[in-house]
Amino acid sequence: MYFRNDQGFELASATAGSGFGRAPATPLGQPTRADPLRDRATRIDWVPDLGARIGSLDWWRGLATCTALCAATWMLSPGVRPLFGAVPAPLAGAEWEETRAQGISPLAQGATTGRRMASNDLVAPLGEVPERPSIDLATTLGEGDSFDRALIRAGVGRGDAEAAAALVARSVEPSTIPAGTRIALTLGRRTDRTVARPLEKLDFRARFDLALSLARGAGGLTIDRKPIAVDSTPLRIQGLVGSSLYRSARAAGVPAKAVESFIKAISTRLSIGRDVTAGDSFDLIVQRERAATGETRIGDLLFAGIDQGRRKVQLVRFGPGEANADNDSNVDGDSSRGGWFDANGQTERRAVSGMPVIGRITSSFGLRRHPLLGFTRMHKGLDIGAPYGAPIHAMTDGIVAFAGRTGGYGNFVKLVHGGGMASGYGHMSRIVVSSGTRVRQGQVIGYVGSTGMSTGPHLHWEVWKNGAAINPRSVSFASAAQLSGAQLRAFKAKVAQLLAVRVGG
Repeated sequence: MYFRNDQGFELASATAGSGFGRAPATPLGQPTRADPLRDRATRIDWVPDLGARIGSLDWWRGLATCTALCAATWMLSPGVRPLFGAVPAPLAGAEWEETRAQGISPLAQGATTGRRMASNDLVAPLGEVPERPSIDLATTLGEGDSFDRALIRAGVGRGDAEAAAALVARSVEPSTIPAGTRIALTLGRRTDRTVARPLEKLDFRARFDLALSLARGAGGLTIDRKPIAVDSTPLRIQGLVGSSLYRSARAAGVPAKAVESFIKAISTRLSIGRDVTAGDSFDLIVQRERAATGETRIGDLLFAGIDQGRRKVQLVRFGPGEANADNDSNVDGDSSRGGWFDANGQTERRAVSGMPVIGRITSSFGLRRHPLLGFTRMHKGLDIGAPYGAPIHAMTDGIVAFAGRTGGYGNFVKLVHGGGMASGYGHMSRIVVSSGTRVRQGQVIGYVGSTGMSTGPHLHWEVWKNGAAINPRSVSFASAAQLSGAQLRAFKAKVAQLLAVRVGG
């Protein structure tokens, strides 16, 4: 172990004169000479911490040392003398004008870096900015918007807007112009800033096959019809079902809406998940219009087919009195209103659901103890518990034979479906059909209530076959319709025309 003293380090266990690690004060063999002044100088701290022991002798000595060093530095410094540069004479006259012409502002305004002269007293400032001789604008026809109102909103005067709308109405019905149509306008020069600019030119596409152009001539506005050639050849796409019918059809280029219509149509004859396999091939044809200007428009699905090798399903959309049905609400329709027919001209309707109202069966068909009368008797229908005001749907097409209040059934509707089948719906809170009218499958005929002999809101549903009540759960609400005569001949011609369409053509 070592201890530190004023002379250095020495071993704690060493004796005087034989310390380990301590420099000897004098050479060996020479006597030690005392030097008190040197010893005092070595014990002085010449650079004390001026932040500690303020006011002590060591602190004042340190302050004096610091002051002396600063003074010596200042006295020995060579000094800083400023250097003066030559100042150019200010520009004046032609030199100033030329310099100003080539400044940043003219360059920003499009000037070149050549020798240019600034404006002088010969230039007279304008009192107002002159108007452009013409302005090109564009407006878009909004949903529910009128043609003249769209023009007025773009800046066309009311008189010109009404005249333009009247000219357009001679060529096309304004209400048939689709929303989102872009109208290009050119407004001419006006004589006074207080009036609207005159309409000089107008161009827009009124229909897929027609463009209209208006121009101002000597006699006022005139209209020019520009028919656009359109190829209406349908688009036919075929492919394998694979792991997913929807994904395979979309990968083949079929629009999503057409794929959905295809699956709806095929599902009326086959179970997509059970009957359709990966090795089957699909075949569909959709409406397509190709304009000479390059645009393409895809329409409704016209043909839906599945080839399973041993069996082919071919369905064609057909509407008597028209080329095809316009929407998916006609899928599964009967021959009186069009829909999907097989290649033989026959279609089949299926019920949209198992019950006419969404709910749970609270009383089944058969003998039961009446909850109000207290004795057992035949229950000729099903009681379906449902919330008050829930919609009640017709299970299949039919004619309303009765709609009104009758005995314990309360508000009651009876439908006749043909083929000896009829159905009844009781205890309604409100009836929305009237006697003698025709209803379609899924149409709302009333709302759940608790009228008549009822203990709570529910629907009493009865089904009759040839006048005898039967269990509604045992009935499959499906019916078939067959085309005949002129309708069948027109249908056969359409089938042949569709099957002649080439794939991808």
